[in-house]
Amino acid sequence: MKKIRLILSAVVLLGLQSACEKDKESNLLLPEESNDLIQQEALELTDDVLKVFKNNYYNVDDVSVVDFMLPDGTMEKRFKLEDDILFSAEQFKSLSELNPKTAKNYHTTNLVRPRVLSIIGYTGGQNALSTKERTALQYAVNNYNALNLSIRFTLTFGTSFQNKDMVVYYNPNESGAGGSAGFPSNGNPNKFIQIYGLDNADVNVVEHVITHEMGHSVGFRHTDWFSRQSCGQNVNEGTSGVGAIPIPGTPAAYDPTSIMLACFSFNEDGEFNNNDIIALNYLY
Repeated sequence: MKKIRLILSAVVLLGLQSACEKDKESNLLLPEESNDLIQQEALELTDDVLKVFKNNYYNVDDVSVVDFMLPDGTMEKRFKLEDDILFSAEQFKSLSELNPKTAKNYHTTNLVRPRVLSIIGYTGGQNALSTKERTALQYAVNNYNALNLSIRFTLTFGTSFQNKDMVVYYNPNESGAGGSAGFPSNGNPNKFIQIYGLDNADVNVVEHVITHEMGHSVGFRHTDWFSRQSCGQNVNEGTSGVGAIPIPGTPAAYDPTSIMLACFSFNEDGEFNNNDIIALNYLY
């Protein structure tokens, strides 16, 4: 059975919170080098764009510009990396402006400012979540809220998503099965989470996918970023501009049951394992 990309991890969950842990100054692109580097209306994979991603420790072997469908059906261009990570033009600009003098240290901008976050399951038109997907979203929210973290979620369903912190919706145009999300910025979570191709999946598998993408959205990387072993690969995703630092109390090696593994099967139970819980409590 084909495994699909997905999910962040216990070991690397902290990956998105810490900048590169190198002893030397990293080669992050400075603001003056990147002004006007990219515009929303015409995202292009230029050498300069790839340099920004590479200098910030992203894997650039499979970077593409994709049409990203918003919940209301409108489209915008985004960069796509590592199977399920997306960058808008604004997020790319923020990445390109990271200062190497601060990028070596702990980055609160790569985590979410503690508070109650509003999340909505979209119910309008072709992007509406099915009844099963709405149930799975409720399960995913329950997973996080049960841990009594410094971030909590209030869940509603409807079409008025503009003022929500996060929106989960179905994309009928994507091939395969899985989901996609982005990383936090400026203390806010990634806003848009897409899921797709899960019509024949059990509700627990859908719960797994949504929980995973919510994990990315609050600052976690794939647990097996260093190998993508869950996908049957041996590929290092790179430590990204925010690092991939093991969290105390979690394994630095492969964790076969983490909800943040890069790929998933159709036998998932949708629940955090103990290492995921340790990591979430460490960060939030």
